[in-house]
Amino acid sequence: MEVKFQAWDTAGKPIRCKAAMARKAGEPLVMEEVEVAPPKAWEVRIKILCTSLCHSDVTFWKTPAGPASFFPRIFGHEAAGVVESVGENVEEVKGGDLVLPIFQRNCGECRDCKSEKGNACSKFPVQFYEGMPRDGTSRFTDMNGEIVHHFFGVSSFAEYTVVDISQVVKMSLEIPIDKACLLSCGVTTGVGAACKFAQVEEGSVVAIFGLGAVGLAVAEGARLCKASRIIGVDLNPEKFEIGKKFGITDFVNPTSCGEKSVSQVIQEMTDGGADYCFECIGLASIMADAFNSSRQGGGKTVVLGVEMHGSPLSINAYEILRGRTVMGCLFGGLKPKSDISSFAKMYLDHELNLDGFITHEVSFKDINQAFDLLLQGKSLRCIIWMDNISNGK
Repeated sequence: MEVKFQAWDTAGKPIRCKAAMARKAGEPLVMEEVEVAPPKAWEVRIKILCTSLCHSDVTFWKTPAGPASFFPRIFGHEAAGVVESVGENVEEVKGGDLVLPIFQRNCGECRDCKSEKGNACSKFPVQFYEGMPRDGTSRFTDMNGEIVHHFFGVSSFAEYTVVDISQVVKMSLEIPIDKACLLSCGVTTGVGAACKFAQVEEGSVVAIFGLGAVGLAVAEGARLCKASRIIGVDLNPEKFEIGKKFGITDFVNPTSCGEKSVSQVIQEMTDGGADYCFECIGLASIMADAFNSSRQGGGKTVVLGVEMHGSPLSINAYEILRGRTVMGCLFGGLKPKSDISSFAKMYLDHELNLDGFITHEVSFKDINQAFDLLLQGKSLRCIIWMDNISNGK
């Protein structure tokens, strides 16, 4: 793929550019001019080429108050871009490199990053919800000089953004920009959860609760792992036909179960329960349904959804004694800097289906259309092109 990059003379200087600003919770984004400061030490300033909308953006956009709610704010955390300039101590990338900004931090130096047991980063625990991970400050100001808050350390709904090097992954120019964008959050989360975190075995039975982009990505991962049955659970009957493209073999609509619970239906259709259950919605009640749908003596339930209501998960302790487990998984259990490249290769080798996730494309000025499409349930992933460069994919 040929990508043409300009030569920048902006290194070390503030940049004025357009950003889609969220001024108040739940209100349409407003296109404004902002000033983006130069990167400090360990930071990278990125020109965003394209971004997409994830349910997490919508969830926080709709949340008016709480410890992680800050306005005005620039949302967006699934994107692909080009390095414009770097701060001191950054050697991993240079100007002109194609990169993904990633919400999951990966310093590569702490005990957790060096461990094979998970993908946490103890050097940069999530403590600054509104700014950069090292000091919590912002690199954005509006034209009145007011601070504009970051989101997940990425804020890709802007033509330029500043991201800590621990959240930057260099990509090969072989992969199309829009497909690379998908690997920065949702698709990677789902595929990674099935393939790396749960390690679904060939011939196993998988049940997926919620067939949004993450749930369908779990299905894609289970398909790659050669699961024998992949059961999708969703209220929208249209998701069955969509899910077939990603390996869904069976479908359960909770409203069509009669007097039986979803877990009873799955227990019966699988002769005792699924080997792997994935919760991709973010409701404690659905997490319990997923657990109760798993098989005794080894069934695993993987929670991917974020419970935003503060509801506790209630399960029968006796059922845990009978061999069932519940595990939480963030970003598919993947370490971004070492694992994302393998998914890019799988796509280039025609193994991983990324094209099927892109259902819509809009220009940056029409970003609110992406919100409408997602809220209406019409979109899996809507690619938002910053410079109307979709012909350069």
